[in-house]
Amino acid sequence: MTNTTDDSGGQPAPPVRVLLLEDDTPLRERFARILGDWPGGELVAACATLSEALDRLHRQPVDLLMADLNLPDGHGIEAIQLLRRLYPEADAMVISALADDETVLGAIEAGAVGYLLKDADSLELVEAIQELRAGRSPISSSIARILVRRMGGSTPATPTPELTPRETEILRGIAKGFTYTELAEWLGISRHTVPVHIKNIYRKLAANNRSEAVYEASKRGLIKL
Repeated sequence: MTNTTDDSGGQPAPPVRVLLLEDDTPLRERFARILGDWPGGELVAACATLSEALDRLHRQPVDLLMADLNLPDGHGIEAIQLLRRLYPEADAMVISALADDETVLGAIEAGAVGYLLKDADSLELVEAIQELRAGRSPISSSIARILVRRMGGSTPATPTPELTPRETEILRGIAKGFTYTELAEWLGISRHTVPVHIKNIYRKLAANNRSEAVYEASKRGLIKL
C-alpha cells in the first residue's frame, strides 16, 4: 500500500498520527501491528486506559483517535470529546463490541465519524481509516442499521432465537474479536467445526457477518458486552 499525496506538487502526505485506545491486550497488540505495518500511518501510542489516552492527548497532537468505549477507568466518549476540543481537525473512529442504540448515538454525537465493530480485519481497518481521512464515514452495516432505524422508525419486533450453549460461547468469542483458530483453542474444539457453528448462528439471527451477529445477539439480550 502506498502513501497518499498532498495537494502541493504530488509530494507524499505526512503520515496520519494515530492514537489507539483499547484495554484488551490481545486486541490492542493486533491493532498496533496493523497500524505499524501501514505505510500511511504513525502510531503515536497504544493506550490501555482512558486516563493514559487523555494524558497523551494533552501532550501530543494527533490526526486520528481510534477508541474502544467500555474501558476499566471510564468511557471512551470522554477521549473523543477531548479530541474534538483540543484538535478540531482530527478524526475519531470507534472500534468497539458495543452496538446498542444509546452507545452508538452517544459516540456519534460526541464527535465520532466512524464506527466499526471489533471483527474488522487488517484490510478493512486500513481501508476504513483511509475512507475517514478522505471525508467519508466508515460504519459497520449493523451500526448503519441503527442510524437508519432512528431516522425512519423502529422495525417490528421479532421472536428471540434460541442458541445452544456452544453457540452462545462462540458469539462471546466473536464479540472479543477472536479468529476461528483462537475460538477453537479457547473452547477446546476442532477449528473445522467453528464455521459450522457460526453458520448456524448467522441463520438463527438472520445475520450476514460477525458484526451483525454480535449486534443482533446484544440487542436481544443473548450476550452481554
